Amino acid sequence: MARMGVLSNAVRVEPGSGDRESAAVVAQAVATPQALELLLQLPDGTAVPLPPSLVKVLRSSAHELAEGHAVTVLPSDVTLTPAEAAELLGLSRPYVVRLLDQEEIPFERVPRSRHRRVRLSDVLAFQARREQRRTGRRCVADAIEASGLPC
Repeated sequence: MARMGVLSNAVRVEPGSGDRESAAVVAQAVATPQALELLLQLPDGTAVPLPPSLVKVLRSSAHELAEGHAVTVLPSDVTLTPAEAAELLGLSRPYVVRLLDQEEIPFERVPRSRHRRVRLSDVLAFQARREQRRTGRRCVADAIEASGLPC
């Protein structure tokens, strides 16, 4: 049986030309601790209180959209194929397979199969570690440049 692609069901929002400014206003409005109690007013005038978990999603999404970044909504417990993980990371599938083989990203094998699945949370953790290393290398390079040492 063919597997339905997880990313095909994901909601991806690309900020449009006027979205950044509006998202910045929303991000600033929900940035305060008091903003955990928000009401959504429906077109018929009904006010619906938003749960704190949804306010956190709104806060994070508004901040990213204000920065001009696209936002993709997926459940965190979803499992991805190596190709889907590669797409999310912006890497090639063969490179992600090498990362799996080197145990840089944990994975599970599909029972009675050679196919692998990767948890989204593990992909995001790998991405955070990768960004942390990149930031560290940038700091070292800046320090060397500032000190005038030859490379």
